[in-house]
Order: sequence, then C-alpha cells, then structure tokens
Amino acid sequence: MTTYGGRRGQAERDAITVEIGYALCSAVFAAVVVFGAVAGPVLLFELPGGLERALPVAGAVLAGLLFVARVVSVLVRFQRPGQPSQPGRTNPDS
Repeated sequence: MTTYGGRRGQAERDAITVEIGYALCSAVFAAVVVFGAVAGPVLLFELPGGLERALPVAGAVLAGLLFVARVVSVLVRFQRPGQPSQPGRTNPDS
C-alpha cells in the first residue's frame, strides 16, 4: 500500500473500501449458495427427523466457515504486492 509508513492517499483508501465490500458481498453470496445447497433438500423432500434437523445446522456451519474463508482469502490476496515489472516489458503503472 504505502511505503515507509506514510499516510494513505484517497485512492488507496477507496481501493481498500471497494475490496472490503467485494470480499463481504462475494462471501455472503457464496455462503447463501452453500447453505441453500445443504439445507435446501429439507424444504423439498420428506426426510427423517434427525436429518431434517441436522441439515440446516450443517448448512449454517459450512456457510459460516466459507464466509470467513472467502473474506480472508480476498483480503490477503489484495494485500500482496503486484508482480514486479520485467525488463523489456511495458510497465502497466506507467
């Protein structure tokens, strides 16, 4: 982000805000899809009592884990510095 502990500029703060928003929105979407895939059969089929109670719990646990994993992976990937320029190639930041 910044070098030598300097203050962040407006563009960097905006980029961080957008990346956090993307991480949260994509994590919510992925968690909802996983929860629906795991707990959805309870709404569609007659299942035994134990399975009918276990699927929504399992779906919620998996959705929560996926949510956290997605947010962390997006934000960690955002922190990594870009690939350095190679000699003889055009620098995309120039």
